[in-house]
Amino acid sequence: MGACHLTVMAMEDTKGGAIHSRPPLGRMMRLHSLLQDNKFPNCSKLSEELEISVRTLKRDVAFMKIRLNLPIEYNESRHGYFYSRPVKSFPNVHASEADLFALLVAQKAISQYQGTELQKPLEGVFQKLAGQLDQRAAYTLGNLEEILSFRPFAPGDSDLEVFKVLIKALRERWIVTFDYKKLGVRQRQPRQVHPYHLACIENRWYLIAFDVDRSALRTFVLTRLHNVKLTDQKFPRPTNFKPDEYLRGSFKVFKGKEDYQVVIQFDAWATDLLRERKWHSSQQIEVQPDGSSRLRLRLNNLEEVEGWILSWGNHAKVLQPPELVVRLQRIISDLVKSYGPESNTEN
Repeated sequence: MGACHLTVMAMEDTKGGAIHSRPPLGRMMRLHSLLQDNKFPNCSKLSEELEISVRTLKRDVAFMKIRLNLPIEYNESRHGYFYSRPVKSFPNVHASEADLFALLVAQKAISQYQGTELQKPLEGVFQKLAGQLDQRAAYTLGNLEEILSFRPFAPGDSDLEVFKVLIKALRERWIVTFDYKKLGVRQRQPRQVHPYHLACIENRWYLIAFDVDRSALRTFVLTRLHNVKLTDQKFPRPTNFKPDEYLRGSFKVFKGKEDYQVVIQFDAWATDLLRERKWHSSQQIEVQPDGSSRLRLRLNNLEEVEGWILSWGNHAKVLQPPELVVRLQRIISDLVKSYGPESNTEN
């Protein structure tokens, strides 16, 4: 589905297998920061903040104490961990080649925010992480920089202050208010929401939140949020909310209420391109003897898949459902009118 879930408040499957859990180094750096600030973090509160299991967090603490030789102790009266002696910096990390590649990908991904308010803080965080590498790993990372690059297409504008407010709301469960502009609507509408999740999908940031007035989950584009403010009220976040499940039937991010079996015929040329990528979690590709193929998807709406199908031109043809065929016929008819000989074209 072309989605890059750069998750801020991620869910971790207690059985181990969720793709959106915060990386171990990130978790340990967060714990290290709290210990340096004498916040006396404990597994219960920190596991809730990071949305991982207490067992996973205890393994992180044990690793930091035993493998990294950090002076972590537990204070019974404060009900939290602390450093028994001053620690100036996080120990150098011995990284594998896979770790270095992942770190390099993270660095290059920052390029999509070049020129925005997020560029400087993201680069600062990366430098802090890279600074914890041992000399061999740091040297290897430097040599790898020239072999990988990102060329993001039309990244959206990002407002650092909006991120700060929303991250605080996500971590501490604060109800948020803002004015929101829907597509095609001139006036902004006031919203009051319980923020559940932030996700980056195709270079755009989205907030998944419970809309209080509409009593339903809604997805908001961050660039259309205005006057974002924290209220003085908190909300209980449901334990059964999982972003992957919420977006499972969406082609990208739009959430519908239907259940469509979408079948698309691709010619041999398009089939080669089709098989090179994972377009959706439900996809099934059936290759025909002549090299063509049929793609099957299970979607809860048809709005987003329309444009994707049209982007293939005459290399793709919808077979099911009939509703999608009719929708595309209307779009193509309108395009013919727009580009026909009687259309108003500029000389």
